[in-house]
Amino acid sequence: MNESDQPIAPGLYLVGTPIGNLEDITLRALRVLRSVDRIACEDTRQSQKLLNHFAISKPLISCHEFNEHERIGKLLDELRAGARIALITDAGMPGISDPGMGLAASAVAAGLAVYPIPGANAALTALVASGLSTERFRFEGFLPEKSGARRTALEALVASAEDPPPTLIFYEAPHRIVETLADLEAIFGAECRVALGRELTKLHEEFLRGTVAEVRAMLAEKDRIRGEMTLVVEGRRKELVASASTTVQGRISELALEGLDEKDALKRIARERDLSKSDVYRELQRERNKR
Repeated sequence: MNESDQPIAPGLYLVGTPIGNLEDITLRALRVLRSVDRIACEDTRQSQKLLNHFAISKPLISCHEFNEHERIGKLLDELRAGARIALITDAGMPGISDPGMGLAASAVAAGLAVYPIPGANAALTALVASGLSTERFRFEGFLPEKSGARRTALEALVASAEDPPPTLIFYEAPHRIVETLADLEAIFGAECRVALGRELTKLHEEFLRGTVAEVRAMLAEKDRIRGEMTLVVEGRRKELVASASTTVQGRISELALEGLDEKDALKRIARERDLSKSDVYRELQRERNKR
């Protein structure tokens, strides 16, 4: 009997699924999905499409961010009774900016067997094709939705950067990507190199590479920005960022030498940074509150 004919052991199987192209699922993942007693998934409708494509018929139970806590107890009871359960998300590896780590951590804490079944991952897929350093990298998931909090998070990454600084990887929504690039440019400098991967492994896969200013310009030429985004950013040394990025207060001081009062300076800065005047004013207040 070869390995593919042997029954799998009881336990929790964390199964990676395709991030776009269905051919990226592994033979091992298919064998596990066909062999388990049930499959816990992020969205039963989305997962059913995947199972139908590969002619797999297994009972599904939803396990997502809104019900994971209540599902954990039931699934742990089944695992203790010797069940074989697969956990999948809509795309990629469970627990990587997706549900799953709560169940996995609980199973480990309970002394139950947990088996990772490797598969596609958007962060690593974008990283290896970015043209940026892969020697050291740091995955940050999604940045905060609001600009002020996003800039604070980016500043914290600069402040905590090791030497040499790691390449950074973010996930971002298409309706926020232009604003995120603007904030990145303000904090990391216009010459910071980035690679933006869109619709990875899918029919319309696209990579935009260049400085953050260049990539912003490329996006500005598009009529509509669609698709899931993975943003890879070169690591920046603190002193390099400090020289490339000027605080709002610092820029106000520079413009004061040109005869502009604070109100007119804020208008100028808003135009320079492609932000609203209110966003610039909030940034100024945040700088002053740090003192």
